[in-house]
Amino acid sequence: MADARVQAARTLGEVLAKHCSLNKPFDTGINKLDERDRGLFQELCYGTLRWYHRLEAIAGELLQKPLRNKDQDVYALLLIGLYQLEYLRVPDHAAISETVNASRALKKPWASGLLNGALRSFQRDREQIFKKISGKPQASFSHPNWLVARLQQSWGAQASRILHANNQQPPVCLRVNLKRQSRDEYLVKLQQAGLQAQPLASSPSAVRLLSPLDIQQLPGFSEGLVSVQDEAAQLAAYLLALEPGQRVLDACCAPGGKSCHILEAEPALTELVCLDSEQDRMARVEENLARLQLSGATLTTGDASTCQWWNNQPFDRVLLDVPCSATGVIRRHPDIKLLRREDDLAKLSALQQAILNNVWQMLKPGGLLVYATCSVLPEENSELITQFVTDHKDAELAPMDADWGIEQPAGRQLLPQLEGPDGFYYARLIKAG
Repeated sequence: MADARVQAARTLGEVLAKHCSLNKPFDTGINKLDERDRGLFQELCYGTLRWYHRLEAIAGELLQKPLRNKDQDVYALLLIGLYQLEYLRVPDHAAISETVNASRALKKPWASGLLNGALRSFQRDREQIFKKISGKPQASFSHPNWLVARLQQSWGAQASRILHANNQQPPVCLRVNLKRQSRDEYLVKLQQAGLQAQPLASSPSAVRLLSPLDIQQLPGFSEGLVSVQDEAAQLAAYLLALEPGQRVLDACCAPGGKSCHILEAEPALTELVCLDSEQDRMARVEENLARLQLSGATLTTGDASTCQWWNNQPFDRVLLDVPCSATGVIRRHPDIKLLRREDDLAKLSALQQAILNNVWQMLKPGGLLVYATCSVLPEENSELITQFVTDHKDAELAPMDADWGIEQPAGRQLLPQLEGPDGFYYARLIKAG
């Protein structure tokens, strides 16, 4: 079986060389490891990506020239070594020797001297290196420069808190299936299992665990008593103001967390149409519905920016959780900092407008649409909704009587918080009738 460091280097090397999401390489890598090595593998992958831009700046001071694209696994191994020296409690000598040894397992023994020299140079010259990179925002905040600038422009003094929260491990938040039990009943189950947790005021179904664990170990998880879902995402079902007999559309639904919550919150819907453009992602929706023992959903594969999939039957409620920059959930998906580019924002905004314009015609007069993103950038959120209401005379902003988030010209914005919710945006629109 492969060592955790070796497999982490291969996994991150693939992300860097192919500029791809961590998801598939991570799943491939962790399945090659013994159970005892999986925790370290996950820590090395997520931690190195979380601090990538700072580690990259340090590596730039240690390497005489960049490594070739085919040697991105070696570069990843260098970053992994630096991450251990700077952020983990691994003894320095062990972090260096194990990292150097991993280069041989990668069948690149030529890299052992390079890695040993670079890591020992960092160990020796740490303070001088930190002085050299201290004036660079990308290194100081461990975010790409363009995103640091966007956040400072949008949120001023709050930007530093967002950047700090993005670099921390996220809390584990659960959604209790209130169709099967009360939250208090599930809190008792957690206590009996020796797990510390607290109820959250933001959502009647939300519980935060006070320490991380393997989700499969949660009491009743496989039986559908509980799901993992951030408290910010749990607000969506309640904002829909669901009632028995309604037809509801959950557009862009995969992986199905909000779809399942809708059925838990109002089991007496006439129909819930779950729409997503990717067939393989719909398999995740099916798995979640089956585990939670939920029925009443119609799963449809189709493009939310077109009407080809629609049967011309209007909806009473629409949840529109559009594709976005995901800048509010960076702490859960740190590869976003590497993958997202500033010029993606205009393309995403155009797609969001196209989907909203298209789905709006599917809403009944008098119906309610909830627009959601996991972004903290106004051009995807309040600015877009403000423009939509200006352009559509039949669109009205619905009131949001809430004590969470920050009131915006349109809707409310949650920013990522330490031991708090992810970054999320919500707006409610009523169709005049």
